[in-house]
Amino acid sequence: MWSQMNRAAEEFYSRLLQGFDEEKKGICKDPFIYEADVQVQLISKGQPNPLKNILNENDTVFILERVPLEKEETSHVEELQSEETAISDFSTGENVGPLALPVGRARQLIGLYTMAHNPNMTHLKINRPVTVLPPLWVRCDSSDPEGTCWLGAELTTTNNSITGIVLYAVSCKADKNYSINLEELKNSHKKRHHLSTVTARGFAQYELLKSTTLDDTVPASQTTVTLDISWSPVDEILQIPPLSSTATLNIKVESGDPRSPLSHLHRELKFLLVLADGLRTGITEWPAPLEAKSAVELVQEFLNDLNKLDGFGDSTKKDTETVKHDSAALDRSIECLFTVRCDLDFAEQLWCKMSSSVISYQDLVKCFTLIYQSLQRGDVQPWLHSGSNSLLSKLIHQSYHGTMDTVSFSGTLPVQMLLEIGLDKLKKDYISFFIGQELASLNHLEYFISPSVDIQEQVYRVQKLHHILEIIVSCQLFIKPQHELLFSLTQSCIKYYKQNPLDEQHIFQLPVRPTTVKNLYQSEKPQKWRVEINSGQKKVKTVWQLSDSLPVDHLNCHKPVAWKKGYPLLTWLPAARCISSEECWSSISISPKKETTITEPETGTYINL
Repeated sequence: MWSQMNRAAEEFYSRLLQGFDEEKKGICKDPFIYEADVQVQLISKGQPNPLKNILNENDTVFILERVPLEKEETSHVEELQSEETAISDFSTGENVGPLALPVGRARQLIGLYTMAHNPNMTHLKINRPVTVLPPLWVRCDSSDPEGTCWLGAELTTTNNSITGIVLYAVSCKADKNYSINLEELKNSHKKRHHLSTVTARGFAQYELLKSTTLDDTVPASQTTVTLDISWSPVDEILQIPPLSSTATLNIKVESGDPRSPLSHLHRELKFLLVLADGLRTGITEWPAPLEAKSAVELVQEFLNDLNKLDGFGDSTKKDTETVKHDSAALDRSIECLFTVRCDLDFAEQLWCKMSSSVISYQDLVKCFTLIYQSLQRGDVQPWLHSGSNSLLSKLIHQSYHGTMDTVSFSGTLPVQMLLEIGLDKLKKDYISFFIGQELASLNHLEYFISPSVDIQEQVYRVQKLHHILEIIVSCQLFIKPQHELLFSLTQSCIKYYKQNPLDEQHIFQLPVRPTTVKNLYQSEKPQKWRVEINSGQKKVKTVWQLSDSLPVDHLNCHKPVAWKKGYPLLTWLPAARCISSEECWSSISISPKKETTITEPETGTYINL
């Protein structure tokens, strides 16, 4: 028996270590199977973590769960386990996401992990010193009397040497009420860990912005803005954070929301990306036109209008009127955030017309041929902003002197010409906003607007700049922060994107003073409220948390449920501070089930969980 158990610990440790090493080297990030029934996934820092509603930490962790089954197999297994796993409520015949392991199997896996890391069990065939692996958590099916839904194990170390292990248990059972106060939590922690004094630290998270589904055809945006506040000491459960707290804004913005005041600019950016892809691959997937008239008709009308005006005076009047008409549909508070420039030059007006109407390569050729011939004949002498290096700008400047280079509109040249004028136009749009709002200088923006890199890199950098603009405008619109905060946020985004690739899932964090955002949270219900009780010794602490979402994603609970981690017991119940009767809180208590200090064992000792 002992030799079989020793071998199992060795094999389990070896497989976890292999997965850990492969992840560090970037070789493989897919889950792997252990002994046919267990799926193991290493969740790295920054990845979606199923423990996010239970633990505040965001470090690397092993997640173990049952191997996903086919629908027929799932139905068969559930039928066999219906008596043993009465609390689990998986829909028959459906794979409802993460699948849990029986509690007995989970205890066995935790035991193997614990046994393999005991540095005193030298009879195990494991290289010494033992590599410290990330914490291990196992999804459980709540089939035991305690209703355990998670088991966890986390090593404690000193100078990279393993000194002990903390074992966790998360349990649940029905309970409609909770009657616990802060003093009871403190006394429970003192008694459990034999302490005389403890400290309490509070944490609250407020959801300031979360996009909703517009309709069945437009999914909800992933844009979110939350406010994290922490403070100490804590006076009572659900205490409103004092103004002496530490606060941080967490901002994640997804570009392209059709309700955004930047939707028109984002559409132009998408067309720019289409042209860049076409230039790189030779294949262009033209978007559907927004105009009823063809691109050739619009360009011809535009040239005729310019010819009548001799290229001077009110050459932008018609375009300005269109801008005003479009802007009238926006609320005045939104319109002031980002207004379309009214000083568009010839090339920029041309971009606006062609980007909304071109549907083929032939359209491009015909449009540029019309423009070239009109310039060659001297029908128009349009004005341009200074600083453009596009081919069209060079041809226009040559036309002022009556001599123009011969150009053959073939190959990728027409695509590149439209891409160039689109890049110039969007760069000026962004410069106008950031400088006009006094959020950045030309020096700050130089990286994003520099023409010294190749055209594909220019497009990529402009895409980064657009994301920064989306972040700033979203905050202006929904949070209305002071200019000082907006400036700091802009500079933080600029610094990040100078060093990192485009990432719309990145969460930008901005420290703020609670006094500047008190109107955003003092009268609101927090999304999460937590108190952490500890004595400053080791890593032992008790955490009690309320949240407005279910903390465990592998159980279907159709009635109020109490959640606990170790003990005491807490509840899923209607909140005392609900905005409406349909809202509810979930609560969870996080405390070590026990902490084991590793000492010299007797021969054959096995830690029984």
